[in-house]
Amino acid sequence: MGQALKELGWPRDEYVLTTKVFFGTGRKEPNTRGLSRKHIVEGLKSSLARLETPYVDVVFAHRPDQATPMLEIVEGFTQVIRNLNLAYYWGTSEWSAAQITEAIQIAEKHNLIAPVVEQPQYNAFHRERFEIEYGPLFKQYGLGTTIWSPLASGLLTGKYNEGIPEDSRFATNPAFFENTIKQLKSPEGQAKIEKVRKLSAVAERLGSTVTHLALAWAASNPNVSTVILGATKVEQVLDNLKALELLDKLTPEILQEIEGILDNKPEGPNPWGRVRS
Repeated sequence: MGQALKELGWPRDEYVLTTKVFFGTGRKEPNTRGLSRKHIVEGLKSSLARLETPYVDVVFAHRPDQATPMLEIVEGFTQVIRNLNLAYYWGTSEWSAAQITEAIQIAEKHNLIAPVVEQPQYNAFHRERFEIEYGPLFKQYGLGTTIWSPLASGLLTGKYNEGIPEDSRFATNPAFFENTIKQLKSPEGQAKIEKVRKLSAVAERLGSTVTHLALAWAASNPNVSTVILGATKVEQVLDNLKALELLDKLTPEILQEIEGILDNKPEGPNPWGRVRS
């Protein structure tokens, strides 16, 4: 990867390079997965070797590790940043708000480095954790986010509006996606498809596609720092970037219309008339 970027002529300070640590490369021994200090250091070094780069900008704890004390986890990431210069920042992925808060508080107490970004799933059909659970983290700590699955595994592209296409991954790998296919054919899945059809009409009115609308909707959330594009071809990346052209068209009125179609805005706990200013 590092050599490929050099060949493209991209100066190192013009892009952000990330990697992740948790699952390892498939081995099952205790020290080859998880977030022990040993695996954080060795796993990151192995990843850097594969990437052909001396450091990354951000390393993600790809899942929470119930088997390792949080103090050791925070110490491990502090070591690779402060002592080994293998990364500049660290973040989390699919951690609960409570786990992220614990890591931040431990870092503050022990003069260690706290996580600065979370990598959660977020899209128009998956909103509760991002908008409600993480809400206090955004306000109190200014936590950044790198969201994944902004198109809900392709559902928000509209390609499943008329059934499962023969060339789709659901059709070519039905055993692996068996549960997803069942959900898609269920009444709940069909209700989502109907919403996608209505969103497609909104997108067409704006001179765009539902794919661009879904990406722009996610990116318009002020707490979204980065949107991960699950593209497999350069052409898909270039097409997805057209969503940026749609951001200015997402007026309050359009966003309200989208909310009316989705009808799934999550509600927080009852504040009983008490709201922090």
